[in-house]
Amino acid sequence: MLRSTAAATTSAPMPDQTPDAAPDRPLAAAIGLALRGRCPACGEGRMFARFLKPTSACAHCGQRWDRHQADDFPSYIVILLLGHILVPLMIEVNRALDIPLGWQAAIWPGLALLLAVAMIQPVKGAVIAFQWSRRMHGFG
Repeated sequence: MLRSTAAATTSAPMPDQTPDAAPDRPLAAAIGLALRGRCPACGEGRMFARFLKPTSACAHCGQRWDRHQADDFPSYIVILLLGHILVPLMIEVNRALDIPLGWQAAIWPGLALLLAVAMIQPVKGAVIAFQWSRRMHGFG
């Protein structure tokens, strides 16, 4: 049967079931915490159990981190950043200094390796925090 419009307007409104009604997860704060290896949800627990393996869940708040799907994206970001850091640096150093080619063959790959190792964990944490803050891949 059809309900009258007067009866429909007096009934209590249905709660909003859309994902937009969920609590806000600020992106900048989440990425800032993840870059430091902290849980983006609470800021207290550690995000990584080993160098590149996230903990299964935060010891402080219980947020699960084993649902992420970062895959190869952190590596792509690190490669992009390395190119933007090292290529201009190489050009300027070669313009300003006369470093022998043998030394350069040791310096630039070594520097690339050190920077890549230093950047991969924070970048992976930032990618996972981005997924968490946007409720992607099981973080809903």
